[in-house]
Amino acid sequence: MTKLIRSTILLALALGATALGTPIPANGKLKIFIMSGQSNMIGFGQLAGSPGTMETYLKSKPKDYGHLVDKDGKPLVRDDVWIVNLSDEKQRAQGWLTTGYGAPGGHIGPEYGFGFVVGDAYEDPVLIIKSAWGGKSLCHNFLSPGSEVYPKPEKDGDKGFQYAEVLRHVKEITGNLKKCFPDYSGKGYEIVGFGWHQGWNDRIDQKAVDAYEKNMVNFVKDMRKDLGIAKLPFVIANTGMGGWDNPPPYKAKVEKLMDAQLALADPKKYPEFKGNVAGVETRDFQRKREESPSKQDYHWLRNWETLYLIGKSMGDAMLGLESGDTTTSK
Repeated sequence: MTKLIRSTILLALALGATALGTPIPANGKLKIFIMSGQSNMIGFGQLAGSPGTMETYLKSKPKDYGHLVDKDGKPLVRDDVWIVNLSDEKQRAQGWLTTGYGAPGGHIGPEYGFGFVVGDAYEDPVLIIKSAWGGKSLCHNFLSPGSEVYPKPEKDGDKGFQYAEVLRHVKEITGNLKKCFPDYSGKGYEIVGFGWHQGWNDRIDQKAVDAYEKNMVNFVKDMRKDLGIAKLPFVIANTGMGGWDNPPPYKAKVEKLMDAQLALADPKKYPEFKGNVAGVETRDFQRKREESPSKQDYHWLRNWETLYLIGKSMGDAMLGLESGDTTTSK
């Protein structure tokens, strides 16, 4: 039995009612998820062309992905999940969930698979706030105040700027919900989860790798404090690029970072995170170069299936937290 099959079975057994298709009952409040990270949260899952794109996977695996398109074969546009992305001030984006909210030029990010999972699970409408920037690290750009005392960040490049920007986005959007989500009912909202997928700019720096676990723990605690939600559910997808066979001399450094990202979901190590932090192991989602559109390792080879599965697994893990599951998802 492979790692993927074994862990999927364990997760499915633990998910409870939502895994069986029972919707989470509505209470009238808009459900808000925050998804943040660097370029792989932006997302380079390529839609068109061959190989390794949505176009090719729809043909090769229609049973797995046919539900993502309509009867004419065009990507579905959901009317129950809304996306708002303020990461690029010059290219602000918002609209119903569909393809194209990844990198410019026709891509998806983890928000796509994630949105389908949580959209199916909640009877209330869902809003995903996406705050992601390429080339940023947890040891500097996303560094939270609990890790280091530093001057208030004023501009991109300042220490902690991206951490502060996530909070600014949440404040701006929740303070202007009718503008950011025109279908808002006015009945209130709940911030119900935070998804994190980041790591490349830390994994190439040994000092950043060594500090990552501490920085991630502080990030979770500080974000909860600043949002005012003591046990806000967190799902952390590790930087599994390269799969299970990262070559030397980078293997030890890279795998230490991957393990650090998953460590927060270990209830023995962090009992305070039991039931409210989950880890998603992404190494199983690495696809071969010859079945992918690109040779860029740091963007998951632009493989569409990889980005879809990361997002879907993050959504499944988030629902697992709703059901009290603490199993690491793969």
